[in-house]
Amino acid sequence: MDGQQVFAYTFFMQGNFYYLLDFTAGLIISIMVVCNTQLGVALSMGVSTIINQIVGIIILTLILVLFRSNRKINPKREHAPLYLWFNGLLGIPILYLNYLTVTSIGTSLAMSATVFGQSAIGLVFDHVGFMGLKKRTFSQGKLLSLGISLAGIIVMAFEGGSFSIRYIILGMLAGVLTMAQMVLNSTFSQKKGAVFSARQNVISGLFGALAFFLLFFKQDTIAGLGQIPSVSLALLISGGALACFVVVSTNMAIVMVPAVYSALLLSSGQVLMSLFLDGLLYRRFSLFLLSGALLMLLGMFLNFLSEKKNT
Repeated sequence: MDGQQVFAYTFFMQGNFYYLLDFTAGLIISIMVVCNTQLGVALSMGVSTIINQIVGIIILTLILVLFRSNRKINPKREHAPLYLWFNGLLGIPILYLNYLTVTSIGTSLAMSATVFGQSAIGLVFDHVGFMGLKKRTFSQGKLLSLGISLAGIIVMAFEGGSFSIRYIILGMLAGVLTMAQMVLNSTFSQKKGAVFSARQNVISGLFGALAFFLLFFKQDTIAGLGQIPSVSLALLISGGALACFVVVSTNMAIVMVPAVYSALLLSSGQVLMSLFLDGLLYRRFSLFLLSGALLMLLGMFLNFLSEKKNT
């Protein structure tokens, strides 16, 4: 093998690819949240959620059909517990909480609250071995690095002021639910394959969204459906298409990366991209948010050093 082949082989075999995939998914999540929020503002959150699920079903079904002979995409499927077939229902409160927090306190602060929830629950999942994850004990190095990451998130959240406390808590809850859904989806993907499990996720999410929004937000949802022709095609399909990438990539990565590291990688990607989007779209910049992001990245780097030392 030449030098490039050796590098590629080493990169994949050492698992670095999955760390990069987690970080990239974090970047995409922030873009997806903004797209979903903008579509929700244009049509209603219920219609945005329903459209995203439909787009996801179409894209993932096409992938399964076009690559039906590919064993990587369509592996042999095994039996899976019934509850894993309905993980998509968690997407409904996640999308609603994202919409509520982003429209109330902005992208950066909403994402900082969300990543705090992801980081905290990721640590718990690793400690208890949630859904078969390998149990990992605490160490002084890990606690220090997590403390630095937590300090970064607190600095970012501090920028919003005390009036944002309730929305920060809701953002944290969104992060907890997001991480829980990712782990459940990843467990399901081990039985059915990443793409099939992602499609089942959006199928259950679609039926849940139809029931929830037509039951509790019927007038807004019906009115929003009538406004669909006024929205650009790019905005209609962007959220659902990006969600497909996020679900498939995290399905692949989470079982290969410790949950607390997944939380930190996803969090870093989300925060960095949210800073960029706030500056690009809303002309917002804050030294609190920038300083918090840098602290968070420092904590993530120390986590890697701690894990390498223990290994």
